[in-house]
Amino acid sequence: MTRLIEILISLAIVAVLFTAVGILLPSSRHLAHAVETNRKLPIVFDTLNSVRRFKEWNLAVAGDPKIKLAYTGPDQGVGAKVSWDSEEPALGQGSWEITQSEPGKRVAYAIQDIDRGFDKKSEFILKPTGKNGRNIEITQTYDVDYGWNLLNRYSGLYVSSNVGEEMKAGLSRLTNMLATIPNLDYTVLGKDDPSMAPRIMERPAQNLLVLTAAVPRSDATIQAQIKTNLEWIKKNIAANGLEAVGPVRVITNEFGEMYSFDVAQEVRKPGSTGKLTGLNLTNNVELAYSEPQRVAVVPYTGHYSNLQGVRDALRAWAMTRGYEPTERAYDIWKGGIDAGFTGQEGTYDVVWAIN
Repeated sequence: MTRLIEILISLAIVAVLFTAVGILLPSSRHLAHAVETNRKLPIVFDTLNSVRRFKEWNLAVAGDPKIKLAYTGPDQGVGAKVSWDSEEPALGQGSWEITQSEPGKRVAYAIQDIDRGFDKKSEFILKPTGKNGRNIEITQTYDVDYGWNLLNRYSGLYVSSNVGEEMKAGLSRLTNMLATIPNLDYTVLGKDDPSMAPRIMERPAQNLLVLTAAVPRSDATIQAQIKTNLEWIKKNIAANGLEAVGPVRVITNEFGEMYSFDVAQEVRKPGSTGKLTGLNLTNNVELAYSEPQRVAVVPYTGHYSNLQGVRDALRAWAMTRGYEPTERAYDIWKGGIDAGFTGQEGTYDVVWAIN
C-alpha cells in the first residue's frame, strides 16, 4: 500500500511539474531564416507569388512521390492555393494559401497541416541587398500559436529543429531553382502597353512545311537565307495544292557564330483542317505535324537581332509561373521578312510551347 501511495504521489508531482512548466512555456513561436539570390526581384517575387512551383522547393510536400496536389484559386496572388493529400503519416493532408501579396516586397501564406498548433503562417520578405542592390535577400518567417494546450506548447520546444531545418533546406532549394531561370527583367515586356504583355494561349493542331538552314550570323546572310528557304517552301505549297496559313515563322536551333534555324510555314488543304499525308516534297522541305499545345506568347516590335533576348525573357516569365518551356522557341514574323532587318520596324509574336 505504501508503494502505491508513493507512486501516486510521484505521478502527482510529475503532473504538477508538467503543468507548471507547460504554463511557463511560450504560447507561440516565431522563426526566421534568410538567404540571398542574384536573380532579379520580379523573378523572385513572381515565383513566390504563385504556388505552381511549390513542390519544387517547399519540403512540406517532400518525401512522397505519390502525393496528390491540387491547385485552386488564381494563378498568382491572394487566393492562390496548393493542397496536398498523402498516405504518408508525416505529411497527411494540408495546404498553403496566399493571404497577402505586396508586389516586389512580400508574400504571406496561411498554412494548414498535421503539425501541432493553429493559426500557422509563413511570410517571405524581399529586400534588395549587396552592391547596388543587385542581389535579393529572401527572409522567410514562420509563426504558430499553441494557446493553452500544454502538449502544443511542449511541441514548440522542437519547432526550431523540425520546422526550422525544413525552412533552411527549402530556402536552399528555392535559390537553386531560381538559378535555373534566365536572369532577365521581363517586366519591360508590355510595360507601356498591356496588349504587348506575355500571355498563355492554346495553340491548335498545325501542319508545317519546314526547311532547315545554318549560316554565318550576319544580317544580310540571314535575311537572304530566310527568303531562299521561304521560296522553296512556296514552290512545294503550289506543287501539292496547299495554301499558306498565317505569316512565316523562324524556329531557332542554335544562336551562335553560326545561326541554325528552321523556316516554317503553316499549311492546309483548301477547305480542310486535318493532318496532311502523302505530300510530294522536294529540296529537303519536310512536313511536320504539331499536336494541340499550350504556349506562352509575347508580341514584340523591333529589330530581329533582339529576339533572342525576348525569347529568354518570355522563358523566364513562364518559369516563374510554374510552366516548363519545351521544344524550341519560334518567332512569327507578322510584319514580313524585310521589316525585321530594317531599323525597329519588325513585328513578331515570340512563342514558347509549355507544359
